[in-house]
Amino acid sequence: MYAINLTGLFVFLIACGQALAQGYPAGPVRVIVPFPAGGGVDSMGRLIGQKLTEALGRQFVIDNRPGANGMIGSEAVARSARDGYTLLVNGANLVTSASLYRKVTYDPVKDFDAVSLIAHAPNVLIVHPSLPAKSVAQLVSLAKTRPGQVLYAGSGSGSTPHLAAELFNTLARVRMVHVPYRGTGPAIIGLMSGEASVMFMPTTNAVPLVRSGRLRGLAVTSRERVPALGELPTVAESGLKGYESSQWYGLLAPAGTPADVLNLLNGRVVKIMHESEMKQRMTDGGNLAVGSTRDAFAAHVREEYLKWAKVIKESGARVD
Repeated sequence: MYAINLTGLFVFLIACGQALAQGYPAGPVRVIVPFPAGGGVDSMGRLIGQKLTEALGRQFVIDNRPGANGMIGSEAVARSARDGYTLLVNGANLVTSASLYRKVTYDPVKDFDAVSLIAHAPNVLIVHPSLPAKSVAQLVSLAKTRPGQVLYAGSGSGSTPHLAAELFNTLARVRMVHVPYRGTGPAIIGLMSGEASVMFMPTTNAVPLVRSGRLRGLAVTSRERVPALGELPTVAESGLKGYESSQWYGLLAPAGTPADVLNLLNGRVVKIMHESEMKQRMTDGGNLAVGSTRDAFAAHVREEYLKWAKVIKESGARVD
């Protein structure tokens, strides 16, 4: 009798999950962005929220929950009901925070279900014109002859530009030194003034500075070349095999969300990101539109977690 009851309960729960997915969304969906309004993650969250509202006929409402480098908002999603009515738009910090901080209250791999990778936002390896390096190979050679003397600007400890440089240090076996600034803007000013001579700069900021000749671009950090700076090779094709470092944006849900709901959301996001208008919009902003399968995004999160955990350990980077 006990086994029969359990079987009946199991069938009932499956039926409830299917019914939930078929009627989804029946009301507003909250999309938590774990950063303040105005940043890259927030902008991407608002864009995808607007598009999902148009596609599904229900409001996808942005809820900014900043704090602790994105951990407060991410934890809120991880602990939310598994019904598809609370989602998360986040970036690479989802996985890097787990290694940068000693106390993290969620597992970036186990506590979330991947919906779709939305876009990549590469950095550009930039140098001050006074630095005698016009290629990645020349920069590596220079850094090896001047260990600890080549300074690179970063937008804060644990930021994507900081970790991109540390990955470069690891693969090239050089020791460029981090000069942390309070944000991308101050870091760019530090680079332009000559306080630092190297920076892994967001593409959006880098394009006008490279185009004007005020700074020199050496390579892009993505796996593929960036249309906005098509003349620049990737770091990997410049000789540093295996190098890839980009900010990325993705849509996630609490682990255990019904598969039908996840599949519905994935299908809509993929369709949105493959529209020609959206691809052009991403390109104009220095980003690369993606729109992936759920499995591909889940694999990306796992790979990024392992990669950056190793880089952070080797660099000794810590935030707390």
